[in-house]
Amino acid sequence: MTSEVPQELSSLRSSIDNLDAALIHLMAERFKCTQRVGELKARLGLPPADPGRETQQIRRLRGLAEEAQLDPEFAEDLLAFIVGRVVRNHEAIARELS
Repeated sequence: MTSEVPQELSSLRSSIDNLDAALIHLMAERFKCTQRVGELKARLGLPPADPGRETQQIRRLRGLAEEAQLDPEFAEDLLAFIVGRVVRNHEAIARELS
């Protein structure tokens, strides 16, 4: 093995670390928006979950994943995880405001 391999590995890991940080910041912004959505839904008496919207989002994100050469199943699983957390948060907001 040459000394180039560890440098390449280090560089790749640094890129991954930067991408992970960006993902965390993006998720924080996303959850700030969904927090406001949950508050609005609670005030309007709307249900925490919106299956129609979720279906649209799954379709849209699967298409984006395919365009980005990312496994659409992975994208769908990730969205399901995120939506599950959001719905639980919306349920908690509704309980707090009732």
